[in-house]
Amino acid sequence: MTGMSSFLRAWRDAEHRWQSCPLVLRHASQGLVLVMLLALGTALVHVTGGTQYAYPYLMLIPVLLAGAWYTWYGALLVALAAGLLMAAIPLSVATGEPQATLNWVIRLGLYLIIGGFAGGLFERLRQSYLSVELASRTDPRAGLPNDIALEADLARWLKRPQRQDKRGIGVVLVRIEDIGEIMEALGADASDELMVAISQRLTRLGPNLQGSYRVSGAELVLLFWPVEFKELEHLAHRMVELGEDNLVALGVPLRVQLVLGSSLQETGDATPGSLIREARIAMLAASEKHRAHCHFQPSFARRSLQNIRLIARVRRGLAQGEFELHYQPKLLLASGRVSGFEGLIRWRDERGTLIAPGMFMPKVENTTLIEPVTRFVMGEACDFARRHGGRVSINFSVRNLMDDELLEELNRLVEEAGIHPSQLEVEVTESALVHDLFAAKQALERIRSYGIQVSIDDFGTGFSSFEYLRHLPITGLKIDRAFVEGLEKDERARKLMACLIEVGHAFDLEVTAEGVETQGQHLILQELGCDQAQGFLYSKALPVDELLAWHHEREQLLRQDDSLATRQLYRNVPPC
Repeated sequence: MTGMSSFLRAWRDAEHRWQSCPLVLRHASQGLVLVMLLALGTALVHVTGGTQYAYPYLMLIPVLLAGAWYTWYGALLVALAAGLLMAAIPLSVATGEPQATLNWVIRLGLYLIIGGFAGGLFERLRQSYLSVELASRTDPRAGLPNDIALEADLARWLKRPQRQDKRGIGVVLVRIEDIGEIMEALGADASDELMVAISQRLTRLGPNLQGSYRVSGAELVLLFWPVEFKELEHLAHRMVELGEDNLVALGVPLRVQLVLGSSLQETGDATPGSLIREARIAMLAASEKHRAHCHFQPSFARRSLQNIRLIARVRRGLAQGEFELHYQPKLLLASGRVSGFEGLIRWRDERGTLIAPGMFMPKVENTTLIEPVTRFVMGEACDFARRHGGRVSINFSVRNLMDDELLEELNRLVEEAGIHPSQLEVEVTESALVHDLFAAKQALERIRSYGIQVSIDDFGTGFSSFEYLRHLPITGLKIDRAFVEGLEKDERARKLMACLIEVGHAFDLEVTAEGVETQGQHLILQELGCDQAQGFLYSKALPVDELLAWHHEREQLLRQDDSLATRQLYRNVPPC
């Protein structure tokens, strides 16, 4: 079986090399083969004694071969030549007896019939093959060339010798970012029409555009030749401009958001796969950076590989118990007493080194790993609340809110821990709500039905309107640190903070300020009537043992009533 596979692979390689030869050379070679076969057949018939024997039918070999190469017209031409050559040979070479006219005419007619039939059959087979080949290279819904056509054409362009001016093949991957919304509103047919409309519009990019290919439901790849880096950047900018104009799909005018990634042939060893991969990596980088276009840089590929390795390490770390929860206290500003804690995940690798959450959580949140990571956080938080009392806050991502099984397990963990549901608080960022406000509202209502508190994290940085506060079943707001930083120096920052606190209180919500780092910020927030605060002024996130020791020390200081103790309460704890 392995030998047959090797043979077929070698045959395909040889056929591919043959098809890549110049057309004139191929025709000349094939014509020479046919002439040699006709001459060889004629000589063989003559040597064997004449046409009275069966050897004249060997002349059907070049006839059939001509039919395979040149279909019916080639087969008929060679059949006519073979018939006339056989007519010139006597019936018996030894005696010189000539053929009867009827004899060679019948043979000629037989050659022509067989040649015409075989040539027509080969023509049908060739047309069928071309139809299948065309279908395999065409997107069935939009009628545009697909990824198979892209790789074949790109391979052909890459075989061209590199130009002296260093201009080469440019690949641009174009993605419609909001294709999901369009398909939800208008259906798949709209997305197909939209891809065709974009492809047609991009033909205005000029003669350097060599092809446009649909490689997925929301992606086009464009080939440019010849181009260099600055030209490719200019073309990408024009593509973004063309995409910003209204397009029409199913009679509905649409404005789409395009994200582009590009790559450029810089060495002779570039392959179709490597250029397409680089363009995709650049496109993903542009999407991540919220930019319209990025050109490939080697650092993008290194970062992608690092992300893959990091995600693999997260899986292993979960299995080996390398994750832990640290807790940052929240304080009541009116009394200075601890009112609760925020559970923040930490990763201690095999060397005992803490890996900052910012290094792995943004990547984890975009994968299915967020589900087991959040399960771990929920379990640890419930266990902490059971052992030490107080209220513990945990963070939920968009994926968590849309996971019905995870929400059900949250309720089960609270019941199994035997804690009051109000001892647990779920913090959700405004950006998570933007994803799907209706679905988020349903999820929050479900969490509140369990008796668990819900707070909006990073408040003030997401929605431009606070109207949604009337409709969401939330119990608290956490004001983003960006609004805390300027409190001591900027009167407008203080007025804005007062406004945010009043908004929260108007909806009977508990307002927490995060990122408090100075005594001045603490006093201003206290004066403005903010309910709670957390930040490095009080404590960073600590492991359980250190947190308990800190809490015990603080309670002792609160029981004292001298000025030294008051100053010690708000010592500035440097960030980790």
